[in-house]
Amino acid sequence: MPGSTSTHERSTSENVHSRADRTLSFDAGGVDELGVIPWPILLRRTLARRVGLDPRWAVLWVVLGGLFTVSFTITILVVSLERIATDLHSSTNVITWALTGPMLAFGVVGPAFGKAGDLWGHKRVFVLGLTFAGIFAGLTAVAWNAPSMIAFRILSAASGSACGPSAMAYINRMFEPEERVRPLGYWSFVTAGAPVLGVVAGGPLVQHVGWRIIFIVQAPLCLIGAVMAVWLLPGTDRLKGAKFDVKGSLALGLGATLLLAGISQGPRWGWASTASLACFVGGVLSLVAFVSIERRTSDPLIVLAWLRTRNVAWPVLSQSLSNFAYMGGFILAPRMLQKGLELSEGTTGLLTIFRPLTFSLIAPLAGLITIRVGERVSGVVGAGGVVASMVCWAAVGSTTPLWFIAIALALSGAGLGIAFPALTSLTANAVAQQDLGVVGAMQQLMSQMGAVTGSVVLATISASGGPGNLTPYSHAFMVAGVVAAFACAAAWFVRSTPRSVGQLR
Repeated sequence: MPGSTSTHERSTSENVHSRADRTLSFDAGGVDELGVIPWPILLRRTLARRVGLDPRWAVLWVVLGGLFTVSFTITILVVSLERIATDLHSSTNVITWALTGPMLAFGVVGPAFGKAGDLWGHKRVFVLGLTFAGIFAGLTAVAWNAPSMIAFRILSAASGSACGPSAMAYINRMFEPEERVRPLGYWSFVTAGAPVLGVVAGGPLVQHVGWRIIFIVQAPLCLIGAVMAVWLLPGTDRLKGAKFDVKGSLALGLGATLLLAGISQGPRWGWASTASLACFVGGVLSLVAFVSIERRTSDPLIVLAWLRTRNVAWPVLSQSLSNFAYMGGFILAPRMLQKGLELSEGTTGLLTIFRPLTFSLIAPLAGLITIRVGERVSGVVGAGGVVASMVCWAAVGSTTPLWFIAIALALSGAGLGIAFPALTSLTANAVAQQDLGVVGAMQQLMSQMGAVTGSVVLATISASGGPGNLTPYSHAFMVAGVVAAFACAAAWFVRSTPRSVGQLR
């Protein structure tokens, strides 16, 4: 860093952090006006040195902290819709959009932010996304009716969706391909685990302190995270002379929104209703238009050749199908426990936490194991864990012991914790560095589509279930198990990252 360190200090720093410097320009002047002055670099390295962290890991915790803050509230209202509807003098059907809308926005807007980060710098996109997520969270806390609350929730989630692609882009730039699995394990826990933790925490929080306090707390956390990002995040290289694919972004966003809206609202509108059919037809036509646009544009939002690339198409497909079973099963499980088995809210909450807890314990360890066994094995075994979980759930009856239910939940958490970091790492290794933000956003979109589809399909199948009638729940979990089996098959076709003997020690 010219002008702020001696030659000896600069040489020492370069030796210690040479790998980080090869993958991400920590000190590059002119990359980002937020990161060209010396004090952010000095602060980042001083903090990392004092707490004994590699600077790369200090950056990782900053981006994952911001991502957790925006992801945690995506599903936090799922068990409290009736309370919120009563408070806002509305109906549960209307307030459901406060859950569905953010899930749609989080997945749909991601690809545009991923491309924007690749073009204009992921630091800028991350900071702005976190800032506006906090502003709209604060407005959600003071929403005066149902429409305003839903609108602010969607805008907050759409802004926060910038954090996912940017976080993945930082990981993929800072870490070498053969060592990305471990940090991506933490990234997977945040992206998949934070919404699940939101479901677990949502009920007690809303019951005891009200739903507005959630967003009163989230708003300053987002803004604090944005300030920390300005201080601590390095700038990323930006593409010169490239253009933002506006037409492609609009076509993809419209197509994905219409399809997800049709899937999520189909049971309420009727699958053969005019509104549902219009969503499905409009969604398909928009995606066809998107493909046509991407074939002609010089700077595509998504490179269509990726769909023919083994380590992009198969991992993304496997993750989407696994999330169908994982999130669909997670939304279904509390209903089965409370309505089918008539367990109390407290017991249901204690059991439900086994899934995110197992995920949080397994994902970091799975990264170390994957380095030895390869991503293919981890992907297949992880998806197999989700299959086993769904099979266990399908076998649950009125006399099933609670420890068996806890195992069924833990198997899903362990399965996703093993598979997601490995498959995410493979996808990142298969594309050029300038496309890391976009491919991360594509994974986010497909995972969200799998989650929304699974939640709606399993809820529809199990709608007639209740005390003394667990068969519909069993059928729903059997469907989830079959879908997870296809995820297992998709993971079989990936090709593991080559590693030398020295890297395995």
